Formats: sequence, C-alpha cells, structure tokens
Amino acid sequence: MHGIRSDTNQLLQATDEDFLATAYLSRFYDATLLNAVLQSSRSQLVIDIIERALSHRYIYIYNNVSISGVGYLRGLDRDVIPQAADFLITEENVHTAVVYGIVQDEEKELEVVTGSLRTNKITLDPDEFIKEAFGMDTQGHFFGGGCCQAGGFEIPIDFLSGLNFNSEYAQKKWDVFNIQVKQKLLTLVNPN
Repeated sequence: MHGIRSDTNQLLQATDEDFLATAYLSRFYDATLLNAVLQSSRSQLVIDIIERALSHRYIYIYNNVSISGVGYLRGLDRDVIPQAADFLITEENVHTAVVYGIVQDEEKELEVVTGSLRTNKITLDPDEFIKEAFGMDTQGHFFGGGCCQAGGFEIPIDFLSGLNFNSEYAQKKWDVFNIQVKQKLLTLVNPN
C-alpha cells in the first residue's frame, strides 16, 4: 500500500491497475501500521544523506533539474536514495530530481550504481527517460525504469567492485562513476 501511494502521489496519478491493486490489498493491510510508516521520523542517516545530496547537487536552472551523487552507501542503507530524491524534488524551481550513489552489498561483495528519479513535470516519462539514459545490459535488460513521477536504476559495477570505503581507489572509482552518470543524464537534460 505504501509503495502504491508513494509511486502515484497519494493516488492522484493512479492508473486503473493501481486502483485494482489497492482494492485487493485493502483486505490485507494494517491501517495502523501503514499510518506508522507514513508518519515515521527520519533517521540520522537519512538526514545525513539528504544533507550530502543537497551539498553535492547540481541544479540545471534552464531545465529545472537537480542531479546529486551521494557517494558510497551500505546495502542496508540503499533506501535513503529515494528518500533524498523525494526531498530534493520539493525545492523551489526544481521539477525533476535524480539522486544516486554506489551501494555496496557486503554479503555478495558487489557494488551497484543505484539511483532514484522523482519528477512533477507531466511531460517527462521517468520510464522512457531512465531507459534512454542508461540503456540495457548485454542480455537486453534495461538498467532501470519507472512509472508516473518516479523511477529508479541499478547498474552493476561488476569486475570493478571493491569493498574498501575509505581507500584512494574507492574515491577515484566514485569520481569516474559520478562523472559518467551525470554525463548520461545531462545528454538528455541539456542535449546541446
């Protein structure tokens, strides 16, 4: 229920399928628990990542787009990325916000560039935007997609994965991926 509400702007942009899913889930969800989730306060980590997103964002004034790389995150903390995007979209004169970082899965020893897009521009289709920006893997699977007003992407780093947060190598790797993700997004945001 929370996912449907958040992805459809509190059902304001809901499709027939969203309403059918909501009707089905209404028999099973706990209204008290859903309210607790919706009213939950932000953790210190979320506040810290929002602060990092604010301090590292680039706002492309002409296109009203905010793009922010937040660096490395543990796999357990990947959900702060969409929360930071939700926060950045509330900034005045910004209609689209993208927040991304490198998420490290310690168990699988993998790293993934993970990002979230939020928009309130009705002519921007997050699904098309993300698919065009990042393309697909060698098996023909897109690295991301979306629905009305929200989208996400995950791009495996593969053989460049390494789990040392504080090394000089990790910083250089972040610098390269940060530039690459921004470049792919800017090609669509500002094609000139």
